[in-house]
Amino acid sequence: MDVRKWMIKKLVTITKNSSIREAIELMKKHSIRHLPVVDGSRLIGLVTEGDLRQAIIPSMLEEVSLKDIMTTNPITVSPDTSIDTAAKLIFKHKIGSLPVVGVGNRLLGIITVTDILGAFIHIMGVLKSSSRVDIILSDKPHAFEEVSRIIKEHHAEIISVGILPKRQGKKIYSFRLEKCHVTPIAQALAKHGHKVVSISGRG
Repeated sequence: MDVRKWMIKKLVTITKNSSIREAIELMKKHSIRHLPVVDGSRLIGLVTEGDLRQAIIPSMLEEVSLKDIMTTNPITVSPDTSIDTAAKLIFKHKIGSLPVVGVGNRLLGIITVTDILGAFIHIMGVLKSSSRVDIILSDKPHAFEEVSRIIKEHHAEIISVGILPKRQGKKIYSFRLEKCHVTPIAQALAKHGHKVVSISGRG
């Protein structure tokens, strides 16, 4: 899944010669915390709510323009960048958003921490009505494939699979399923040597 699907395309932007007051008013009006700074359609910088808070005191509002405090050459991504890569960039650089640019640094959109969180919630199916079974796989070869097969044999659909913190040195695999009766699935998994840690949803 790439950034294109999750980025904000209806953008609020500002120019480098705009005043700090204009930036503050735009952020308040649109309830946003990141303002791409553009020259025409080309991205030249980024101003965040944090930049404004840290760099400005009320008496300076009319003396300083955005070009004095904006981040030049901000970290960017393309529409084809994967959500995983975008998340890693935001985490690594401790930033709140990534402008999305095309050829010639043309601004196409912006993706924020909230957008990326929404993407992962969608991928994991967290908001869907679902069931869940957490297991430690047996040591036999192709154990993961066997678990998937057992789940399908019980006419359950896998929404997502996550890995939880290890327990006694063993990975715990969390299978999120379409709402179903999980007890028979758990019993079948245990019968085949997989350790069922917990189940939730319909019993």
